[in-house]
Amino acid sequence: MGTAVYLASTNWFIQFLVSFRDQFIESLKISDIGADISKAILQQESNFKVGGVHFMLTDAVIVTWVAVSLFIFLWVWIASKRERVPSGRQLVSESVIDLFMTLCKSNGMSQKQAEKVTPFLGTVCFFLVACNLASAFKIAPPAKNPAFPVAMALFTIAYVLVTSIRIVGIKGFWASLIDPMPAMLPFKILDYLIKPVSLSMRLFGNIFGAFILMEFIYIVIPAVVPGILGIWFDIADGILQAVIFTYLATSYIGEILESAEAAEEKKHEKDKAKIIA
Repeated sequence: MGTAVYLASTNWFIQFLVSFRDQFIESLKISDIGADISKAILQQESNFKVGGVHFMLTDAVIVTWVAVSLFIFLWVWIASKRERVPSGRQLVSESVIDLFMTLCKSNGMSQKQAEKVTPFLGTVCFFLVACNLASAFKIAPPAKNPAFPVAMALFTIAYVLVTSIRIVGIKGFWASLIDPMPAMLPFKILDYLIKPVSLSMRLFGNIFGAFILMEFIYIVIPAVVPGILGIWFDIADGILQAVIFTYLATSYIGEILESAEAAEEKKHEKDKAKIIA
């Protein structure tokens, strides 16, 4: 009986080694690179019908909602522990919040203003991190679809404008548009049209480029190298792009506050000069 079990185990192990060898050799063969890259670039679509209405669901939408779900569960778990003396995950969460608060203050915001902006910045940053890290699991990141970065950029700029107006008021925002002189108005308006384009193109270009590069490496050099390069292109680059996106959004708000404050100071100086005169 023992001999039969030993022979069966040996045969299974030999078959496993032969199968592993064959699969490894097959993975080293370079297939049609163009076809594989094209397949990676094109989004996966699923069509379904509900009540006579046709819907289309793309891979970007699915990955986005999975990332959102994981993000919510993660932060609910982190925030569930509250103690007077923070430790563990509570200490981590408070350190992250302090980091965002410091970022806001370094861009000219007060403590109260930073407290208003930090929740949005933290949400955007970790949402993008969760979405971008999908490529580390050989899943196409949502930013590969141009609609995703465009939507993120438009939503962020809309938040920047609304929040800035809430902080400095309509008059303060208008003052920021004509600072340091009224002739700057058309250029400031053009700047707000260019900013969402810049945000979306930066996010799309970096994530899409890194994804395609890693797909090419997986096809041409499938062993060892993708794992090493993936540490940067799949993980570090995804986190970096989320950080850059968040930092730029913060700096946009800071620019408006700084211009509004500068215009207010100039107004006070003029009023003082009139009184003295």
